[in-house]
Amino acid sequence: MPALVTPFRDGAVDRAALDALIAWQIDAGSSALVLAGTTGEAPTLSAAEWDTVIAAGVAGAAGAVPIVAGCGTNSTAGTIDRVARAADLGADAAMVVTPYYSKPSRGGLLAHFRAVADASPLPIMVYNIPGRSAADIDVETLAELAAHERIVAVKDATGDLARVARLRLLTDPGFVQLSGEDPTAVGFNAMGGQGCVSVTANVAPGLCAALQRAALAGDYGTARRLQDRLTPLHRALFLDASPGPTKYALERLGRCRAEVRLPITPAGVAARAAVDAALAALDADTIDGKRQEAGSA
Repeated sequence: MPALVTPFRDGAVDRAALDALIAWQIDAGSSALVLAGTTGEAPTLSAAEWDTVIAAGVAGAAGAVPIVAGCGTNSTAGTIDRVARAADLGADAAMVVTPYYSKPSRGGLLAHFRAVADASPLPIMVYNIPGRSAADIDVETLAELAAHERIVAVKDATGDLARVARLRLLTDPGFVQLSGEDPTAVGFNAMGGQGCVSVTANVAPGLCAALQRAALAGDYGTARRLQDRLTPLHRALFLDASPGPTKYALERLGRCRAEVRLPITPAGVAARAAVDAALAALDADTIDGKRQEAGSA
């Protein structure tokens, strides 16, 4: 499921490009859309723009795939309000990031997520990304949170594959673990994960969807071959601050402008060159998802 970019045009949300991206993603096989997350530059969106992005996802998906709304802030009250608003707009679930900047204690993390979950009309995916939030939710804390009926999943962007098995042993089988890091997506599933909230899927949704289908079917030979094809793109998209390189790639594909908002800046020369090389190795049909499995053989 892509962590979808928010396309901009001349400083405003480009609704036409967003609608087209949503349709493309669904057609290419993405199983859900995550909107207004890190890759969607959520901290730079006004409240009205955030509403526009979530509403566009709900309208564009029209029930074909779930819409997960990025609702996390570093304020518990603000997060509760945003989850309620996501529900009003028709989102299917809320992604709630670890409170950033505040760096809460373990007790604070438990209290924050429980308060949000207690008030939430939506199922919640916890988003653990200590590299950006400065606070890590350890496995034992996540296991406690998973006992809450509204906390149903985690997006794990730690890159620590050992956590997947440890958390799996501490939680009920229905608790879903999703990778938040494309380069380790295959290994994450092999350890017991069930998918990926992907940056690369913005650019190559068909290949990413095929990789996940193969891994979840236990066909790790195909999954590894697809991962090998995608690895240069995984790397290129993070050679500059995300989502600069991703938006550059999408501009090269004619999908949206490369425009970003400060403090994110456009991809630099090295990142653009790496994106160009990665895209050159992937033909348009496989990027669009029309013959991804055949191309992986």
